[in-house]
Amino acid sequence: MRTLSPSIEKYRDYVIGARRHLHAHPETSLEEIETTAYLMSELDAMGIPYIKGEPTGLVATIKGKKPGKTVALRSDMDALNILEKNEVSYKSQVDGKMHACGHDGHTAILLGAARILKDQMEELPGTVHLVFQPAEETGHGAKLLINTGTWYEETDNIFGAHLWSYLPTGKISLEPGQRMAATDRFQIKIQGLSGHGSMPHQTVDAVVAASAMVMNFQTIVSREYSPMEPLVVSVGSIHSGTAFNIISGEAVLEGTIRYFSKDIGKTIESSMRRVMESTAALYGASAEMMYTYNLPPVVNDEASSALAYEAASRILGEENIVLQEKTTGGEDFAFYLDHKPGCFVFIGSGNHEKGTDFAHHNDHFDLDEDVLLHGSALYAEYAVSFLKKEAKKGENSL
Repeated sequence: MRTLSPSIEKYRDYVIGARRHLHAHPETSLEEIETTAYLMSELDAMGIPYIKGEPTGLVATIKGKKPGKTVALRSDMDALNILEKNEVSYKSQVDGKMHACGHDGHTAILLGAARILKDQMEELPGTVHLVFQPAEETGHGAKLLINTGTWYEETDNIFGAHLWSYLPTGKISLEPGQRMAATDRFQIKIQGLSGHGSMPHQTVDAVVAASAMVMNFQTIVSREYSPMEPLVVSVGSIHSGTAFNIISGEAVLEGTIRYFSKDIGKTIESSMRRVMESTAALYGASAEMMYTYNLPPVVNDEASSALAYEAASRILGEENIVLQEKTTGGEDFAFYLDHKPGCFVFIGSGNHEKGTDFAHHNDHFDLDEDVLLHGSALYAEYAVSFLKKEAKKGENSL
């Protein structure tokens, strides 16, 4: 990674200190009361105004001294219900809760970006919204803040990032197009007829119907949709039966569907329902489905990815920009991209020597803090680059 300027380097201890404070005091989705209070205190000290979400989260605003467009920078702030096993000075002080995904780092990065941008207010041609979002892990936080105040309507472009233990420290992935998957969910209740295990002819076996349904769903993937478009149908939970010698009359399946193409999202529910109903009928059972469109796919705008590439080249060096396959994990940053152009990138934090290459949501997860200030600089650089480029467009059109 490149050496940062002295004007940015002076915030290194601040950003690391903020991350360690947040890591030691984790709060889960929509319970980030103390985290929000901490952010309010930090922003008050910087002289940056904000509006608070309900019940948690906030959006701060830095208005440049020059008129221009508006860009938003987003971080998430919620922790997980995981007992931390790291023995570090900043270990979680809340039993059974832990920042095991990097959101403490994301929040600290955005605080650092706030300081860098505040220093540049006099020359800033436009407005920057700083979005400190709760409840990413449950998929509820983005919608909550989108409906808080008018900042989203005012925004012309939005940028976000995720620290990523699967990428080496300092590397960055910022490809255009499909980056993260939709995360639909389903629950199916199958109704048969219970009876004695010795007399199956008197029953409608819900276990058999459920088993067939699980297998038949896979033909949707292999025979109805193009093999060039990724699609995953996974049944993660089957509940049925009460005893070894009772044929069960009820079964419940729960699972998830992952895809990147919005066209798949328009038809996959009807495909699932058709297979469910026909399979249940084949065995003399009935079934009903509750289908939830949880998160849409994250699809980066091409122009925004190009802008991120320019910003990352200046901050991290072009040699550290790498190609990474899209991931079937989900992100509620997708909701911001539904109506606004923007970009979501992955910043590498994996360092085997420091033990920061554990999987996300692992009880030994940790961050390579060397990347935090570079992350702050990248956020700030993206915002400044967008505003200056838009201002230049305005000048050229006069």
